Amino acid sequence: MEISKNNETSVTTKHDYDRASELKAFDETKDGVKGLVDASVTKIPRMFHHKFDKDSSSTSSNITKLDVPSVDLVDIHQDPTRRKIVVEKIREASEKWGFFQIVNHGIEVSVLDEMKNGVIRFFEQDSEVKRELYSCEHLRPLVYNSNYDLYSSPAACWRDTFYCFMAPKFPKPEDLPSVCRDIMLEYTKQVMKLGNVLFELLSEALGLNPNYLGEMRCNEGLAIVCHYYPSCPEPELTLGLTKHTDNDFITVLLQDHIGGLQVLHENSWVDVSPVPGALVINIGDLLQLITNDRFKSVEHRVLAKGTKRL
Repeated sequence: MEISKNNETSVTTKHDYDRASELKAFDETKDGVKGLVDASVTKIPRMFHHKFDKDSSSTSSNITKLDVPSVDLVDIHQDPTRRKIVVEKIREASEKWGFFQIVNHGIEVSVLDEMKNGVIRFFEQDSEVKRELYSCEHLRPLVYNSNYDLYSSPAACWRDTFYCFMAPKFPKPEDLPSVCRDIMLEYTKQVMKLGNVLFELLSEALGLNPNYLGEMRCNEGLAIVCHYYPSCPEPELTLGLTKHTDNDFITVLLQDHIGGLQVLHENSWVDVSPVPGALVINIGDLLQLITNDRFKSVEHRVLAKGTKRL
């Protein structure tokens, strides 16, 4: 409509965007972002549009070309000298980066690959099957939805997620999706075993007895969180995951080959480039708390990209 004032004419536009209705309509489909991709959308809904300031831009112009530290765990149980070197690398990475990648960690590549494939099978199964599991009820044995904070966040992220708690109380096998049940159980056993090793090394990095963090029961719980990032037709407008820190002791992350993960290091975003067979470890809020801020829980995010990944 036109408004006239002091012989000058200006034009105002009526803001008719109904965000609440768009969120509700999206949520009620129970198809998540994968449903939008299956519908061959070429423009992402406005609810996914993020506002990027200069410091958080998703463009590559402000991405620092550094490498997140990598730690090779080979022979740490047989060679005391080698173990001391590894402990020192973990200490430095935990204090300066809050992130590091590990190789020769003891989990077979076949297990890692099958875990990634299991997640893909879950999200790419028939929509009717997934809709039966779709829920925002966080007390369910397994929770599947798109964005857990869909109605409270400033903008939705271009991803779908399912998660469940695997320890200390094991879920009933029938509560896990049949398409990835076996690998979730096997992967849990392997990661719990690795977690015990990591907490030993982290304890030593603090100058403490190797069993210190284990005796504090830091290694008793495990939640598996599986994100699925479908291809995005307008990746420059959104994010796969907004910047955040993790509210746990440590996170063990299995990346696919496409990447998109970035860590905030010295006020710059740094790509965490995928390394075949590696796992990404990051310090969580609880470990920063109990180490009196010696080990850092740092912000990280995931970019949306034009190629599907998890």
